Amino acid sequence: MIKVYNRKTGKYEIEKVAGESYINWIYSSPKGMKFLELFLKKKLASDLCGYYCNRVISRTRIKKFVKEFKIDMSRFEIPKGNYRTFNEFFHRKLKNRYTSSVKDKSVLISPCEGRILAYENIDINKLIQIKGITYSLGELIGEDSISPCYENGCCLIVRLCPSDYHRFHFVDNGVCSQTTKIKGAYYSVNPTSISKINKIFCSNKREWSTLHSQNFSDVLYVEVGATFVGSIIQTYQDSQKVSKGDEKGYFKFGGSTVILFLKEGVVKIDKDIVEQTALGIECYVKMGERIGLATG
Repeated sequence: MIKVYNRKTGKYEIEKVAGESYINWIYSSPKGMKFLELFLKKKLASDLCGYYCNRVISRTRIKKFVKEFKIDMSRFEIPKGNYRTFNEFFHRKLKNRYTSSVKDKSVLISPCEGRILAYENIDINKLIQIKGITYSLGELIGEDSISPCYENGCCLIVRLCPSDYHRFHFVDNGVCSQTTKIKGAYYSVNPTSISKINKIFCSNKREWSTLHSQNFSDVLYVEVGATFVGSIIQTYQDSQKVSKGDEKGYFKFGGSTVILFLKEGVVKIDKDIVEQTALGIECYVKMGERIGLATG
């Protein structure tokens, strides 16, 4: 059971998890863990799932999925003739009015839709995965020279569920660097698996880049794949100007994670998010929602 804080109502809600019983079996039983290591975490499993989700036959799953997770389809662009495959539905686009970001340059927005944790004054050598499990920024991005820039800064972790909007966006105007891609496994990023697999973000397939932003200095983006995520697709053009709220990329099928790092003294994260994180509870956020303010 996963408890999530609803910022609008100020109440806790229980998250409906896709394939919850299977996830619990896989990460909580010897046979499940063996199956995970032998097959599920490997690229082949994600490739096979991706192959199916790209076939026309997969569209039969869409209606049931929408109903089960109560997805408000009025928010999304629906192509003429509807979605041709489940993957096309999975990385659906929001209508323009839902991607319009807060114009106030001092407001830090969420880069995507999901469940957020926020850590301030971070130790770059002991980033928190969960209580008792840590990793370093150098391990995460495979680059030690950049890590010191974010010492005592802020780390934001946004977990995307399969039912969420799966595109991610820029949090400010600026210019983004080229993406560095790191091969890895395909573990689930569900809280159950995060509590079982050591340094899971450093084990999974991931990509990172730096947004040289106008109002929040250099923002380090790390996109992490997960079980059945066939691809991480970057849609931006590196070294070209981007605007706050512009699309950066999207994930194909599966749960995923977007991690942001901001430098010391750049931003103050909203109090409710910090307080809930201290309790070990994620806050639900939508793309473009305010999550903090610039301190400068």
